Amino acid sequence: MSVLCYNKGCGQRFDPENNPDDACTYHPGVPVFHDALKGWSCCKRRTTDFSDFLSIAGCSKGPHNKEKPPEPEKPEGNKEDGDNQKTFNERVIQAPKPLEAIQRPSGDEPLVRLQQKVSSSLKQALEKLKISPDVEEKKDEDGDEIKIGTTCKNGGCTKLFNGPESNEEVCLYHAGFPIFHEGMKYWTCCKRKTCDFNTFLSLEGCTRGTHLWRKKDSGKKVVPCRFDWHQTGSQVIISIYAKNAIPELSYVEGNSTTVNIHVIFEGEKEFEQKISLWGVIDTSRSSVNMMASKIEVAMKKAEPMSWARLDLPPVVNLPPKKEKKDSDSDSDSEDECDD
Repeated sequence: MSVLCYNKGCGQRFDPENNPDDACTYHPGVPVFHDALKGWSCCKRRTTDFSDFLSIAGCSKGPHNKEKPPEPEKPEGNKEDGDNQKTFNERVIQAPKPLEAIQRPSGDEPLVRLQQKVSSSLKQALEKLKISPDVEEKKDEDGDEIKIGTTCKNGGCTKLFNGPESNEEVCLYHAGFPIFHEGMKYWTCCKRKTCDFNTFLSLEGCTRGTHLWRKKDSGKKVVPCRFDWHQTGSQVIISIYAKNAIPELSYVEGNSTTVNIHVIFEGEKEFEQKISLWGVIDTSRSSVNMMASKIEVAMKKAEPMSWARLDLPPVVNLPPKKEKKDSDSDSDSEDECDD
């Protein structure tokens, strides 16, 4: 009688009595889903389509395996399944909170600049892109005038300047910064997630304000950058996809719970972001690696635990409930009696 093979990437049925050492083609590694790419840790092939991922042929040979892998342990308890699931979710997400309450350092600690490393690829790229000073001096004399058709600089807003009446419009924009993580794309300020880039670009802003027609810095163009992060057992790595960053003008500073990222790239573009970290880092063992195509901020975890997310959710302070005083209740009863 044939049985099912449980080797990863196989899924075929086989005869246990006829199972040679090279009968199965499988993946000994684990699935890897990162930055919209899908593959296996044991081989180099990657794809963006989930169906193609499922059809990636195994990279190792061996006998078929009839042993079903053990299912993940469920939390013990005598409540209903819904309560068990809730308990499990709380255990995963909220486990570090007691540690944070006792040991989390203050975000007001002094900021220090992380050690910076400049790759040879970036040095070569900057040498090729050197611009003559004469070109730098050429600036638009009418820089203070807002031209018709200028796009709003607020993140997520695509409105164009059509004249003074555009200043009266309400600007719907994203006050946070974009995150690209494990194929999902979203803004930190509203968390509406999508895997489609065009849908991400069309996400309506969650903050109301006024349009920003001019650059914040007359010499720099403030722009959002593609932003991603991943983690290992000991590090959290932030990737900022800014090409040809200028090392002398770019830096990352931080303390145990906060990092400030400031990047000048491609001569005139500027990216700046402050992140309140979900966990705690050791700045003395953290560094910034600047490459031609991106910048990686490698932050050493203070504790070898898995982070639930990159940034710490903002604290929502609810207004205290008003308690009725005895005098108020007495006066109310007196009014009712008088009526």
